[in-house]
Amino acid sequence: MRASDTTLLNQRTQRPVELTRMGFGGAPLGNLYRKVEEVDAQAALQAAFDAGVRYFDTAPQYGLGRSEHRFGVAIDRFGRDNIQLSTKIGRLLLDSEPHEVTPEAFVDVPQKRIVFDYTYDGVMRSYEASRARLGVTHADILLIHDVDVFSQGSQEASDAKVRELFDGGGYRALSELKDAGEIAAIGAGVNEWQVCERLLGLGDFDGFLLAGRYTLLEQEALDSFLPLCEKRDVGIILGGPYNSGILATGAIEEAKYNYAAAPDDIMERVRSIEAICADHHTRLITAAIQFVLGHPAVKTVIPGAVSAAQVEANVALLDTSVPASLWSDLKSAGLLRADAPTPG
Repeated sequence: MRASDTTLLNQRTQRPVELTRMGFGGAPLGNLYRKVEEVDAQAALQAAFDAGVRYFDTAPQYGLGRSEHRFGVAIDRFGRDNIQLSTKIGRLLLDSEPHEVTPEAFVDVPQKRIVFDYTYDGVMRSYEASRARLGVTHADILLIHDVDVFSQGSQEASDAKVRELFDGGGYRALSELKDAGEIAAIGAGVNEWQVCERLLGLGDFDGFLLAGRYTLLEQEALDSFLPLCEKRDVGIILGGPYNSGILATGAIEEAKYNYAAAPDDIMERVRSIEAICADHHTRLITAAIQFVLGHPAVKTVIPGAVSAAQVEANVALLDTSVPASLWSDLKSAGLLRADAPTPG
C-alpha cells in the first residue's frame, strides 16, 4: 500500500472523484494549538505532493481562513488540475473587533469571527469566500462542516442545524452546485458517524469525512453506518486515525484521546494493543493508520502534518509491512472486533 495508490469516492456518478489512499488534512496548517511558520507549512504541502499525495482537504474554520490561504499558495505551484480539493461550508468568517475573534483551538489567526450558517445563502457565500481564499474556480468536494453533537454542544442544537440545512436551503444549494458541475461530490465533515447516518436518511451524499470514530479503538460504526455506506456506495474520508494522538504516541503521560486527556480505560486498552503490536515488531502508529484502510468504504486517510518530516513519516507508515497475524491476534484478545475488515 502506497500513499499514491488511488480509489474512487463516488463510482455511481458521471464525475467520480479519484483520491489517493493518503490525503493531506489541513487543520494543523491553520495553526491548530500552535503557530506554524509559513515556510514549514509550504514545505509540508510540497512534501506531500512530491510523495504522490493528490488529495488535499481544508476548511474556513482552520485558522479562520489561514489554512485555505496556505493551500492556495501551494495549489498555484502544483497546478489546480493536478490535485483533488475539498473544503467545507457551515461557518461564515466575518470581520470583527479584536474582542469578538473566535479562534477556537487555533492561534495567530486573522481578525475574524465565526457565524454558523447552513442556509442556501450561507452555503453560497461560504463557497464563494473559500474559492477566493484558495485562489481557485472550484472545489472537487464540498462538505457540510460540524453539524454533529460534539461540535454543536447538544443533540437539540445538532438537530436544529440539520433542519436548517434542509429547510433553509443549504442542501439545495449543494445539490445545485453539483448538478451544475461546479463540484463533483457533496458530503459532510463531522466528528460522529451517527449524524452521517441521519443525513443519509434525508438526502443523497457521495461521501463523509469522519474524524475518528472508526479506529483501532472504535469500531461501533460497523453496526449500521459502514454497512449502509457500502450498500449506497458512499465513501469515507478518514480523518483522525490516531484518535487525537494516543494511537500515535501510545499510552504516555498526558496522552490525548478525542481532543482531551485520555481516560484510564482508554490508556489501559492502548497498552494492551501496544503489547501485541510489539510482539509482531510493529509500531502502534503503523497499525493505526493501516487498519482504517482495511475497510472497503474507507477511500483515503488524511493525517495532518506541520512539516516535511512529518509528511515523510506518515508516507513511510503506509509502506511498512504489517503481518496479518497482528490483526488476528488483536481479535483473539478482544481488542479488535471480529467482524472488522483488515488490510490485505
